[in-house]
Amino acid sequence: MGENRIMQQISAIFSVFMVLFYIGVGCFFIFYFKNSFVDRAVIVIMGSTFIFYGIYRAFRSYVQIKEIFFSKNGKNEEN
Repeated sequence: MGENRIMQQISAIFSVFMVLFYIGVGCFFIFYFKNSFVDRAVIVIMGSTFIFYGIYRAFRSYVQIKEIFFSKNGKNEEN
């Protein structure tokens, strides 16, 4: 039981790093990626998609971290 909880905690922390990665790549595409053979609209669409997915993943990571780190046994105890 304890090993599973440790793996969940490691996965939650890794998920935070992936959030930073997705938002960073999205910002890179929108603000810094200057390429002549790819249309600017396509770059902005790709960057926006990365940023929105990063925001979605940040919300899911927040819920997961709250559940794993701040509950007694890793499950919601609303009952």
